[in-house]
Amino acid sequence: MSRRRYLLVGVSALALTAGAGALYVAPLAADPTGPKDCADVLPHLPGIASSTASATVAEPRWSQRGGTVNDASCLSRTAVAGVVRPRSEADVATALAYARAHHLPVSAAGVKHSMGGQAFRAGGVVLDMRGMQTIRLDENARTVTVGSGATWHAIQLAVHPRFAVKAMQSTDIFSVGGSISVNAHGMDHQAGAVMGSLRSLRVMLADGRIVTASRDENADLFRHIVGGYGLFAVILSAVLDVVPNDIYRSERQLIDYRAFPDTFARIAADPSVGLSYVHLSTAPKTLLQEALVYEYRRFPEDQTLLRQPLGEVASTKVRRLTVNLAKKNDLFKSLKWWSEKNIEHRIETCTVTRAQAQGAGEACLVARNDPMHDSVAYLFNDLPGETDILHEYFVPRDRIVPFIDGMRDIFRSQDANVVNASIRAVGIEDNALSYAPAPAFSVVLYLNQPTTAEGTARMRRLTSDLIDLTSKQSGRFFLPYQLHYSPAQLERAYPEIGAFFAAKRAWDPDGLFSNTWYARYAPAFAKHPAATRPSITSGAPAA
Repeated sequence: MSRRRYLLVGVSALALTAGAGALYVAPLAADPTGPKDCADVLPHLPGIASSTASATVAEPRWSQRGGTVNDASCLSRTAVAGVVRPRSEADVATALAYARAHHLPVSAAGVKHSMGGQAFRAGGVVLDMRGMQTIRLDENARTVTVGSGATWHAIQLAVHPRFAVKAMQSTDIFSVGGSISVNAHGMDHQAGAVMGSLRSLRVMLADGRIVTASRDENADLFRHIVGGYGLFAVILSAVLDVVPNDIYRSERQLIDYRAFPDTFARIAADPSVGLSYVHLSTAPKTLLQEALVYEYRRFPEDQTLLRQPLGEVASTKVRRLTVNLAKKNDLFKSLKWWSEKNIEHRIETCTVTRAQAQGAGEACLVARNDPMHDSVAYLFNDLPGETDILHEYFVPRDRIVPFIDGMRDIFRSQDANVVNASIRAVGIEDNALSYAPAPAFSVVLYLNQPTTAEGTARMRRLTSDLIDLTSKQSGRFFLPYQLHYSPAQLERAYPEIGAFFAAKRAWDPDGLFSNTWYARYAPAFAKHPAATRPSITSGAPAA
């Protein structure tokens, strides 16, 4: 989410606070004291029996021995053998050797914003890759080489003001390794997902060998690692394209949702539009009917234009209060949408300035890095008994209007607590488990739920109904989120899932790499014909 999405100060804050009445609003604006840890709703998996290894196997340096881990849903509390935070390739090799010797599964984790146990497995070893965060910019090659634990936030700071990342998620909190593992996409409808900006990957296989994977070298492995949920190798580092940090003029328009396909056709035909996304109304009376279309159009370079240093998002408490009040009832949802329509564009932060004084009425200018440089601190809180859940659905572009109509019916019939709904465009993605085998619109939902058994049951029903709606429109759903779907729903959306799991067994025959998602669904496809593992080029043992 970009900083514009909750840029509410002054009048909007006063209006929302006045409407709060007797509500105790201080906790709604308060900074969180740490990650939430609510419950464990993940499927119970068979236990893992650790074996006694030879004394010659080195013990990794544990950052946590035993205990539990969780993810951003706060609903995935899982007991693990421990957490290792490697700072070098040798540390990764030591951890893998230890896990092989003790027959323990290994999962690589970043900031753990997947919400269904994709970053860990019960009883397993978790590699906290955030210790591997080196960043090296090559201005001549227009690439940046980064450790898999580096965040997009840090990368933007390293390449700004001259360069910007080509493709990243729409906010900057995620790690590069995590984004590659789900093949994340963002605001650039021309650049596509992260896969399109990847020059190459340096990875460690289950047997400890380090290889390079790209479109030209170990290409089959590359297609399985990108969007492969950490099941084929540990991503050590990546070489990414960077692009000029263009200056954009920000624009927006309010439209009826039925006009969106024609509106996007205009955007797609205009090469000057570098970034775009859409917000749908979450106000009850206009639910998913009004749409705000945001565009960032390239502005001619001018020697008097100055790109300001990247700053952190301000007014975090006000934004957090706005979001949390919107979860409370329909009045606050309506006020939040009214504020986005009528106030945000009047107080937008313009980060590109002129060396001389600007004239009245000049366009609001930003650098490419600015809209995505948002760590969304205002979305995190310590509120008890509730949590926020992400969904994402990919719908053929000619089916977006009936999909939105069906989604609205589901939301209203189930009284879903929708905090945010947005649309972005994705092109064809050619990885092995692709969410976009054809051009699609991505519908991203941010939903609130109680952390009770009843709240989880209602979210399971909502998720299942939305997946069925997506399938009816020949679409697919994103897999990094909660595991509220059946193997049959998974196969209907991804007919290639059996071949994907078979390829995983070929690349990792001993099953070293695993996570809760794989353990939940792979057994249903175990009878799929075994895949033949391609030969590896340039493999080398870890240093």
